[in-house]
Formats: sequence, C-alpha cells, structure tokens
Amino acid sequence: MSLRLHAPVVLPCDESCSVLRDAVVDVVDGRITYVGELASAPAFDGEVRRLSGILLPGLVNTHAHSPMTVLRGLGSDLPLLRWLQEQMWPNEARMTAADVGTGMLLGAVEMLRHGVTTSAEMYFHGPELVSSVLAAGSRVVFGGAILDVPGMDWRALTDDISAWIDADGMRFGPGERIELAYGPHSAYTLSASQLTAVAVEARARGALLMVHVAESPFEDEAQRAEFGSVPALLKASDVLGGRVLSAHSVHLSDDDIALYASFGVGVAHCPGSNAKLASGIARVPEMLAAGVSVGLGTDGPASNDDLDLFEEARLAGLFARVSKMDATVLGAAQALLMATRGGAAALGRDDIGALEAGRWADVVHVDADDPAFATGLDAPDPQLLANLVWASGARRVTDVWVAGDHVVSGGESTRVDRREAQAGVTAVAQRLRNA
Repeated sequence: MSLRLHAPVVLPCDESCSVLRDAVVDVVDGRITYVGELASAPAFDGEVRRLSGILLPGLVNTHAHSPMTVLRGLGSDLPLLRWLQEQMWPNEARMTAADVGTGMLLGAVEMLRHGVTTSAEMYFHGPELVSSVLAAGSRVVFGGAILDVPGMDWRALTDDISAWIDADGMRFGPGERIELAYGPHSAYTLSASQLTAVAVEARARGALLMVHVAESPFEDEAQRAEFGSVPALLKASDVLGGRVLSAHSVHLSDDDIALYASFGVGVAHCPGSNAKLASGIARVPEMLAAGVSVGLGTDGPASNDDLDLFEEARLAGLFARVSKMDATVLGAAQALLMATRGGAAALGRDDIGALEAGRWADVVHVDADDPAFATGLDAPDPQLLANLVWASGARRVTDVWVAGDHVVSGGESTRVDRREAQAGVTAVAQRLRNA
C-alpha cells in the first residue's frame, strides 16, 4: 500500500517542532518514507489524498487504564487511596475478562477519535485487552498489572507476562501494534524484593517496566521512611537500568530527578488525574531541564475522567506555568512534543511519536474549519502551534491512520460501531452496579 497525504501544514514533531508548509507525508507498507514540502518531494505514483488542515503524528498516551471506561465516574470526589480501596479495587475484582475487553474497545475508539494512536496500558486480562486494540486498529504497550494483594498472586502474574513474551515475542501483530511489558503496580503494593524479581524478568527480555511512583504525598510513607524516596528504593532494589517508565512521579526531589536522568527513566506525566485526585503538580520543568524524557498520560477514565491527550498537553503547560509563576515555562511547542515525540522516548520507542522516514505511519489530521484557526493556517509558526495546543485540541480530529491504515474517518471509527461499543460498556456498568 502506497499513500501520500498532502496538507497545508505538516508538523513532523522533530526536536525543534518544525512547521512545514504545503507538505506531504509518504507512506509505503505502513511506514513513512518521506516527510517534507511538496516542492522538494520525490515522484510518487501511489494514492494521493489532499487534506485541508494540519497533519501531525499520532499522540502517545504513556499511562492509562482504559478498560476503566466501565467504571467512569465512580468515587469521583474521593482522594486517591480511598478511591482505590473503596471503589476501584472492589469493582475491578468483579470484572471478567470479557468486561476488560469491552471497556478497552470503547477506550481505544475514544482515544483514536482524539488522535491518540498509542496507549501504555497497565491492566489485567491481556489477551482480551489486546484483542480489542486490534479490533479498533490502535496501538498498545500492554503492561500486565502485578500486585501482591489478597486474591492476586504476584509471581503468577509476572510469569504470565514472561511466558507470553517468550511465546509471541515482545512486539507482534499487524504493524507491530502490540508490545508486551511488565506492570508492577507500585512500591506500596509490592515489596522491594518483589520489584527486584519483576525487574530481572523485564531486563532479561528488553521489556519495558511501568510502575506508579510518588503519585500522592501519603501513599508511600513507609517506603520513604526506609529508603528516603521511592526512586531511591528502585535504585537500591536494582529495578533501574533497563527500560523503566515512572508513572505520575509527582513528589520527586532534586536527587530523585537526577537519579532518573542518570538511569534514563521515562516519566508519564498525568496532570488531569493528578489534579482531580488532588495529588499535586509534578515538577515537569525541572525534569525536562535535567534531560528526563517526559511524556503525557491520561491515567484511567475513572480518575481523569477522559482519554483526551490534547487536554493533557494543555493542562501540562498551564500547571507548569502556575507552579513556577512564569508564563514563559513550557510553551505550546514543548507541550505538543511531550504528547508525541516525548511520549515515545519515555516508552523507549523510536518508531512512533514523530513523522520521520522509517517510523510507523501513525498520522492524525486536524481539520482547520474551526474558530480556533480563524486567524489562518498561514499564521506565524508560534501562533499556529498556540492555536492547536491551547485553543483547538482534539475537537477537530477528523482522520487517523495507524501503520498507514485509515482507522478514523470523518471523526468516527472505520472499524468499530461506536454506539455498539458504548452499549457494551453500559451493560457491564449496570451489571457491576447491581452485583
């Protein structure tokens, strides 16, 4: 399959956040072969599609629990630990594998309609979750959730992921849509020695390890009393050194940030969830200044309560500015890169998150027929980026391609009946309420 996408504006999300005018993205067999201005583009004999707005890479959601679409709104006014213990964990214990698949299907469709082509999911029932991702046509990094709590065997959960990777490989599926990873929940649901054991399995396979760290100020008091901080615990337990993604990471010291930078730990910043649960504001400017790869995450749709990464980009910028009382901190370009290239880097991926030759053709079209772009697509680069990030967001995402496959057209999934997916979630939610 050969496809050329031609638009007035292309944002490749390279390191300088370039703005290309009257440009094209060429796709052959699911990969990008050329990105640049039409005037200097090579000859092309495949299908050409002319679009009216802005092309940019598919957004990368670095931390989510998307099957929680079936739990959306529960305990919405509770603090983190009460929300987990009183609402999430009891209800999740009643969810079947089929429920997880149902929740993930709607979550994948919702994200694609918002321009999110990849999500890093920490959850259970991986086969059903992966099946829903493939049905929707999106991309996932699935970290099987690992906890040592009543009713769960952390060792068996770890062994399940190891066996799956050994059987199918770390990445598989059409367009390598599926990546398998390890999801040890946190240092307060697993002991230091258990975290070490999981890390050994992950490093042996080159797999990503994703873990909640320092989300709220009270969750890890015992760990901080013994080790000083959870990042220090991770270092002392030999968890760092491989591919590690630290979710939330709100309450980090200067030493913690320096430690992450030295070990190449990626951070999934979840400003919407952190604000809703009153967890705090992460020190994103300091992390970026130290060279830490920071991506954006929605967290679950029961704690956010949406799966809109454009909104996270906007919130990340606003919170960074108010936390520093400096309107020059974290501009629109930097926020956009966190949602794309930065997210891919945080996951340890160099094949997504940017429109560059050799990467997968995960492409989003934002239509410019919107008041946010009334100043024109020919506006100066900074103004155009500001209008996209601060004003437009996801509401004008009309088309999405994943590995060159057209999975959203006219704002709707080409593969899944959204209303049927919503009805499936309704049925699960009603059953859980009546259980």
